[in-house]
Amino acid sequence: IKIEKELSSLYKRMFEPLHVPPELFQRLTGQFCNIQTLKTGQAYAAEDKTSVDDRLSILLKGKMKVSYRGHFLHNIYPCAFIDSPEFRSTQMNRGEKFQVTIIADDNCKFLCWSRERLTYFLESEPFLYEIFKYLIGKDITNKLYSLNDPTLNDKASKKIDRQPSLCSQLSVMQMRNSMASTSDSEDGLQMFLRGTSSASSLRPGRTSPYLRTSAKMKPIEESVEDDVFEAPSADKLELQRLP
Repeated sequence: IKIEKELSSLYKRMFEPLHVPPELFQRLTGQFCNIQTLKTGQAYAAEDKTSVDDRLSILLKGKMKVSYRGHFLHNIYPCAFIDSPEFRSTQMNRGEKFQVTIIADDNCKFLCWSRERLTYFLESEPFLYEIFKYLIGKDITNKLYSLNDPTLNDKASKKIDRQPSLCSQLSVMQMRNSMASTSDSEDGLQMFLRGTSSASSLRPGRTSPYLRTSAKMKPIEESVEDDVFEAPSADKLELQRLP
């Protein structure tokens, strides 16, 4: 299965290390999403104006800046979600507006899903549901640490054992729709990866708690150079494909 050139780096960096088959990735990216562009200075979202209900996007090219009332918060680099905290917040509160402004700092290209159609698709694909829950949780954790110290964007920072300050946690919660809590229990995908099938946690009729972060998640850094996800070793991570 050949993946489109524009999406190949996204697949290799985020989805292939989690053993998502190319054909499943093609289904995810080929039906209800599109690639959009923004020129330098154009807004992806404006605080108190743009609805958070409509979409979820991953930056493919360029750089975006996130600000709150004119104050810089953090950057967004390729292969990172643009609006993961807002997307997570829609699971509890519909009709909300962005509490931050997101501006293209370069000419940007991003993959954009319809929130409603993506949610429907993931509910029919338990494997991808767990993958997205894990990726969204990682991304929110990354943004939390970026708020804590937005200068830490290189590989060396991964080796630093940092705990999020109360100030940074409150910043994320207040400035990105109160969605940066890391107090939840074990992340669903981690149980999935350890071989305890998550099928039992995806009961029919269950309302998605969708995209909860874990207190045990390893922080990652958004950076053009960073490999956000290191390929897991076979003896530690073994995904169970669901039928």
